[in-house]
Amino acid sequence: MKLRRLVAKNLRRLRRKGGLSQEELADRAGLNRNYIGMIEREENAPTVDALEQISEALGVDPIVLFQDR
Repeated sequence: MKLRRLVAKNLRRLRRKGGLSQEELADRAGLNRNYIGMIEREENAPTVDALEQISEALGVDPIVLFQDR
């Protein structure tokens, strides 16, 4: 599985598990809601900095975004 697809899948799963909308996650991470949506739709590859912000906002270790589940 491509990393972009894996990150998108895990981001969506973790966000929903946490009961967060894209907008709520974006606010917590200090990112734009459209950017979160583009990552989830595999239209944009997130930067390392963005992955760190997202994982902190979700309360998970960044490596979780790369795990194939």
